[in-house]
Amino acid sequence: METLEQTNKSFETKSRTFIYDGSFNGFLTAVFIGFEQKMSHADIQPNTSVQNGLFTETETIFTNLEKAKRVWNGVKNRSSTAIKNIYFAFLSEQKGIEPLLYCYIQKLMQCTENNTSNFTDDCILKINQLAHKVGREKHRMEAFVRFQLTKDDVYFAIIEPDFNVLPLVSKHFRSRYADQQWIIYDAKRNYGLYFNLEAVEIVNLDLQNTFANSIHENTAFKSEEYDYQQLWNNYFQSTNIKSRINKKLHTQHVPKRYWKYLSEKKVS
Repeated sequence: METLEQTNKSFETKSRTFIYDGSFNGFLTAVFIGFEQKMSHADIQPNTSVQNGLFTETETIFTNLEKAKRVWNGVKNRSSTAIKNIYFAFLSEQKGIEPLLYCYIQKLMQCTENNTSNFTDDCILKINQLAHKVGREKHRMEAFVRFQLTKDDVYFAIIEPDFNVLPLVSKHFRSRYADQQWIIYDAKRNYGLYFNLEAVEIVNLDLQNTFANSIHENTAFKSEEYDYQQLWNNYFQSTNIKSRINKKLHTQHVPKRYWKYLSEKKVS
């Protein structure tokens, strides 16, 4: 059986559109098929937003975990930095990220040495930049998540990150809040993570405006939750020295797009 490197040695100048299910494993499967068919370029697109050219040849890719794992291990054996960059950049959800990642993986596998820091290459530079942005968003979410205790004794938090970072923050919150049930819900992508004290699972909820960040009490939460929030707000206000407030610096560290779900920024 050919290795990923051997498959990738001689690419034909062909182009084809691969349609996959939008999952990371589905994307890796498409990469495997592209390498297997020795495609010099593969326009990989999720099935939710397909844009085909008039004369473009298309192929539907069905996720194959074995093939996806071969690509993952092939890249990982070359560079642990590259595998992180690929996953983080994929979660950026940027339009056209799949063909760019295909190019990135192709360059990595064709090179005899690790070239993930060759920023003179536009493809490698863009993937590194995107991965850095997603990593920064991950750390911000870990810092800015604000839980509220529901009447079901589940700690609930809403986020709307720029990138799809929920898969990246799961380990952090599972470790930090291992003795509590919690849900972190991405309202922008309409899915969340639920930790039931044993495992993390994906959930979908119909939220509407039930969990709006307001000073008005919501029947979904315990009444003492608002007492804790009031204490926190009082502490937050008391530590602010008006003469030393630097609004520009504050918004630099806590951008306004995160204020919507911060308890210290509640609106009436």
